[in-house]
Amino acid sequence: MHQVTQLRDALRPHLAWHGARLTFLALFLIALLRVRSVNFATLAQAFCGQAQTDSHYKRLQRFFRDYEFEPTALTRAAVSLLNIPQPWVLSLDRTEWCFGQTVYNILVLAVVHEGVAIPVVWQMLDKRGNSNTRERMSLYSQWLKYFGHIEIDFLSADREFVGQYWFSYLKAAPNTPFRIRIRHNYRLFDGRRSLSVATLFANLTPSQQRVLRRRRRLWGHWVFIAASRLEDGSLLVVATTHKPRSAIADYAKRWGIETLFGILKSRGFQLEDTHLRDGARVSKLLALLGLALAWALHVSLWQHQLKPLKLKAHGRRAKSLFRYGLDYLSNIMHNLDHKAEPFAQVVQFLSCT
Repeated sequence: MHQVTQLRDALRPHLAWHGARLTFLALFLIALLRVRSVNFATLAQAFCGQAQTDSHYKRLQRFFRDYEFEPTALTRAAVSLLNIPQPWVLSLDRTEWCFGQTVYNILVLAVVHEGVAIPVVWQMLDKRGNSNTRERMSLYSQWLKYFGHIEIDFLSADREFVGQYWFSYLKAAPNTPFRIRIRHNYRLFDGRRSLSVATLFANLTPSQQRVLRRRRRLWGHWVFIAASRLEDGSLLVVATTHKPRSAIADYAKRWGIETLFGILKSRGFQLEDTHLRDGARVSKLLALLGLALAWALHVSLWQHQLKPLKLKAHGRRAKSLFRYGLDYLSNIMHNLDHKAEPFAQVVQFLSCT
């Protein structure tokens, strides 16, 4: 189909891949946007062309088994499509699920753009549960290798990503500003006495915020502390290296990575449906999904300018920006023979011109 050729040619400037590999990528993206699932049996049925479904299934297997490529080649293409302005807001988190006896545990560093995080580097953890400092440092070194030239506004992370050595690493050269949530039972030292976070902010009422005047020492590091009492009565406390008055609002941008995990799973591409068990193959799959996500987000921003999403009574959009773009692309891919002009328009967003 000529649409596959159009898509392949738009991808070519981004990736130094052989033509056959680019053709496969074009076929994969069209099929993915049709069925919104990474399950090979489902994808194979949606591949364009006259080959039998079994042939498409084997082609998918061969690509993920045999073709070696650096996943960051695709992530660099994804972020370049969106032209994300610097400085970037980074979010660090982990997603985990099981398929039979196989545990999928992925540590992800992503850039937040328009409320959605785009994965840039990640690491497959060969265990259950939390990451450790060594694993985080290894991941961040990948970031520095491939994206070290990017200016960072701050790194946001939840309560899993704390500790003396991790803070030391972030504060070392190159110094990375951070907004990291801490637990209410941690103790903070002001130079005279040590008090728990819960004690310091015991008088906060729901929706109230407070920033401590002076820095406090936490695991040997002097950091600013900001807190907010949530509507459910729990405390949100953020340790930061700079601009403490905006720390709570800045930390909220971390939720872009939760949106990402929802997109990868139940609200988008059904990543949990994969039967891939090899970590390297899952990593390749994640790279392809990152490109598809960036394409859908780019299209949604364009569509939102032409036809803004309606707001519901509570003031929120009728659907998410990502879902807006995904639905638009999916409709085109289901009707390629009748949507030549819209297809050419959305493919243009993948072009370097």
